[in-house]
Order: sequence, then C-alpha cells, then structure tokens
Amino acid sequence: METLQIEIINPKAKLLLKSLADMDLIIIKKKTKESGFTDLLFKLRKNAKNAPSLEEITKEVESVRQTRYEQKKNNS
Repeated sequence: METLQIEIINPKAKLLLKSLADMDLIIIKKKTKESGFTDLLFKLRKNAKNAPSLEEITKEVESVRQTRYEQKKNNS
C-alpha cells in the first residue's frame, strides 16, 4: 500500500475522492496534529541509540514548566 498526502484546491476533487472511497478503491484518513509529533518522535528514534521514551520527555517538560513557574512567581 502507498500513502500520499494530497492538498485539495478545488472542492470538486473532494467529491471525486469520496466517490473513490465509496467504491473501496481508496481509504481516506484524517491526520491529527498529535500524530505529527508522534511521527517525528519515531523518526528521530530510528537514528538514535538511546532515545528517551514519551514518558521521560513528558517528565522533563513538566519539570521545566515547574521551574519556570517558580521563577516567574518569585520575580513577581
């Protein structure tokens, strides 16, 4: 199976794609913004020996946010 990203310029093209999907010739999937980040993580991990897990990244982000919040609170 081959995956393509298509930008629709004319709304009539969307109708054509819908017709192809109705004939079971193609499958239309909407890509979410969240999966873009996940795709990037997987792409980066392929080339890394010791890539951090999503949980480790989340903990680090929360730690940095907490530090910034405390600094901002102290400067006020």
